[in-house]
Amino acid sequence: MDTLREKTGRSRTAARTVLRRIETGGDRVWRLSDFADLPFQAVAQALSRLTRQGRLRRLGKGLYDQPRPTAFGPSLPNPNATRALPLQQKAAFPAGIGAAALLGFTTQHSARLELATDGLSLPRLIVGQEAVIHTRRPPAWRSLRENDAALLDFLRNRGKASELTPADTVRKLLGHFREPGRFDRLLAVAPSEPPRVRAMLGAIGQQLGRPKSRLAKLRLSVNPFSRFDFGALASLAHASEWQAKGR
Repeated sequence: MDTLREKTGRSRTAARTVLRRIETGGDRVWRLSDFADLPFQAVAQALSRLTRQGRLRRLGKGLYDQPRPTAFGPSLPNPNATRALPLQQKAAFPAGIGAAALLGFTTQHSARLELATDGLSLPRLIVGQEAVIHTRRPPAWRSLRENDAALLDFLRNRGKASELTPADTVRKLLGHFREPGRFDRLLAVAPSEPPRVRAMLGAIGQQLGRPKSRLAKLRLSVNPFSRFDFGALASLAHASEWQAKGR
């Protein structure tokens, strides 16, 4: 009986703590992990009870906010608060115009957020209903820094989002690849990239003066009878040697 009383007491204390944090936490989104210092079951029960009472609103699996009364009814969820949430086990990378802008190839910004992920989806509640999501990027991308992933996306898209001339696009691209360690990091994930990206990396490495021995695996991984559309990157000095289609 004492044990039951103790459990009941802990649950009530946890419930009061959950409510106090929510009431003083401002306009934000709450998750179970925000109460990791409290007993899991007690937190889950408290959030469920507050939702039934209308003091919390369930936004999605494990996501809650506190609706505020307004002249037009309960307040709407704060989109900035939801999109600021970490994606937890999901990996997200810049893509499209966003990747090109991050790297300085364009000053444009797409009206719709564009992201890539190694999963099958990203939570729309966080990234937005209008976001463009490219799925099934290789798991190897998780080892990359943000700018490294953006460079791979830029290569996958043949540099089409660049506002620069082809010559200036290549010049800027090579500048990015001269950052210490970058080419080696991307070379390490190259086996999981499409053949045209491997060919582009080979042409970039050759123009940077990397030894043939470092590029040998790339060379062997590319079908010698294939031809690839390098797009704006056809201006790479050794593009034709890496089977780029004629300009």
